Amino acid sequence: MNICVFLSAADLDERYTRPAREFGELIGKSGHTLVWGGSDSGLMKVVADGVQEGGGRLVGVSVGFLQNVARPNADEMVIAKDLAERKALLLTKSDAVVIMVGGTGTLDEATEILELKKHALHTKPVVLLNTAGFYDGLKQQFRRMDEEGFLPMPLTDLVFFAEDGVSALAYLEESAGER
Repeated sequence: MNICVFLSAADLDERYTRPAREFGELIGKSGHTLVWGGSDSGLMKVVADGVQEGGGRLVGVSVGFLQNVARPNADEMVIAKDLAERKALLLTKSDAVVIMVGGTGTLDEATEILELKKHALHTKPVVLLNTAGFYDGLKQQFRRMDEEGFLPMPLTDLVFFAEDGVSALAYLEESAGER
């Protein structure tokens, strides 16, 4: 399975790097491929290192202005013309999506992927990996949207909230079996 992971390229502390490396290793050891923003810095590097250490493949999708930080030893690297094309390519090349901790770029990617799913423009499973409670507030907001009728489908059909990489990967593998 090709698993797209949206996450930060920032250098972060151990409470985020350790779970990212462990999740990457799970992806690799399970024989899956990481599809990610292609960066060889910060948390993006950490998860890619984990995937490679676990024996998995790396498919990067970078963008011209970030080409200088693209991972040199990825199995495949595509350079998109802009961020919009990058997001589209990441989704096209993946079978499932995991949203890990990140800043405004990650939040932008997450909301676009969920909006496309809401409108049935893709049916790929989406997991929000809530490392160290990072997305507790967003989870609460999504529940409110669901309860107050802002979502045209049940929240559980839109996104799965996972507290750790093991439950995230188990959900994806179970969902892939249903597709």
